[in-house]
Amino acid sequence: CDYIFLCATVDYNLECLPWLKETMRSSCILTDVGSVKGEIHRRITALGMASNFIGGHPMAGSEKTGYEYSTDHLIENAYYILTPSEEAGLDKIGAYTELVSSIGALPMILSWDEHDFITASVSHLPHIVASSLVNVVKKLDSPQEHMKTIAAGGFKDITRIASSSPHMWEQICLENPEYISKVLDEYIRQIVQAKYLVDQKDGEGLYEMFAQSRDYRNSFSDAPSGPLKKAFTLYCDVVDETGAIATIATILSMNNISIKNIGIVHNREFEDGVLRIEFYDEEAQKLAAEQLKKRNYIIYER
Repeated sequence: CDYIFLCATVDYNLECLPWLKETMRSSCILTDVGSVKGEIHRRITALGMASNFIGGHPMAGSEKTGYEYSTDHLIENAYYILTPSEEAGLDKIGAYTELVSSIGALPMILSWDEHDFITASVSHLPHIVASSLVNVVKKLDSPQEHMKTIAAGGFKDITRIASSSPHMWEQICLENPEYISKVLDEYIRQIVQAKYLVDQKDGEGLYEMFAQSRDYRNSFSDAPSGPLKKAFTLYCDVVDETGAIATIATILSMNNISIKNIGIVHNREFEDGVLRIEFYDEEAQKLAAEQLKKRNYIIYER
């Protein structure tokens, strides 16, 4: 075959390599879809398989696990990171890049260590933080579970990914300890600094901390600019094809629903839906969800 995709957890993928070495042909492209690249690249090199290997990481999916949560357009308009080994030829890299583009994803080429540091920062750390926040509330809650009862809105938003597979995230942390530890060191430094500002009742320092994070967060391409406001947003699971966005916009317009912002979500690793629609108020958001559901669109509200 031309391609072999390793789609199990990192530890199982590694177990397959010696057998694959004896069976695949020299022109075959071997790839994976794992969230950590360092260990598999090192093992590939040690086994003399580097000329065949191009690591792959589609930044798509959700916190839910299992075949029933898959879709036939899961990776459309999602970033697909490629980490070619040094011995992989330009012909293989070019062919794989074209394949990724042909299925609607957005290829991005990085070295494996760049990938592991970046994902430690924007994917692995958030999972650890989300899990720790949930565990903090569990530990501090009263026997009546008042915290659990009223936890909603922002708390549920930032801890949603804590519902992910424990086995998968155990493996990720064990396979990327160097970069995760490095990122955790910086996060702990930030938390210690925040505690100091609170203890010292340093209003100016606290304001600066919140202002810096607000300004940087608002510079993200899918974030609304200006002062922080509640986002009235829903995500619509649609196939990316000509007229798809226009059809939805027309449906909303016919029902006098004003759209504040609409666009494809490129990084969907833990975000349901491909189309993000933002509204000016909660009433418009609810009415839009109602109208789209009537037309059999799958809607996810945040």
